[in-house]
Amino acid sequence: MTDAQQNRGGAPVGFITELDAIEAASVIYLRLWCNGPDAQSQVLDDFTTGLGLDRGRRAFESFEELCSLCARHGRRPLMRHSVQCKCIGSDESCFANFIATAVDGEREDALLIATLLVRPDVAPLIASLATNFGLALKRMHLASPRDMTTSTPSTQTLH
Repeated sequence: MTDAQQNRGGAPVGFITELDAIEAASVIYLRLWCNGPDAQSQVLDDFTTGLGLDRGRRAFESFEELCSLCARHGRRPLMRHSVQCKCIGSDESCFANFIATAVDGEREDALLIATLLVRPDVAPLIASLATNFGLALKRMHLASPRDMTTSTPSTQTLH
């Protein structure tokens, strides 16, 4: 297997700052969730702070189930960049687009994108979870990454 085959899905295709708030949060929370229990606890804290204890817990459970199903039933492992990385990989871009499509109510398109991530029989379940997760992100009133960069310019690029 070549290096390109092992890292398929990790090729940079853009920057976090090019995403809207829902897409960027989807990528960042995916990265955090994949970093293990301490980072997952941080995700739960963000959700409960932004949504309250009950709603935050439910949002976290939807996201946790979404990530678990993607990991267990994925067509291949999702490639991701480090949490601090400013660029996004193609798998992360697909995931962000999936969440944004699901939350916009475009169910058929979300199902189609879901089949790029997981087996077809799992796609309806993760599409439903993606909608729940995306709606929770909307309720959190997140700032767009573009808005954040205008006030704090950075010359350092992390990968």
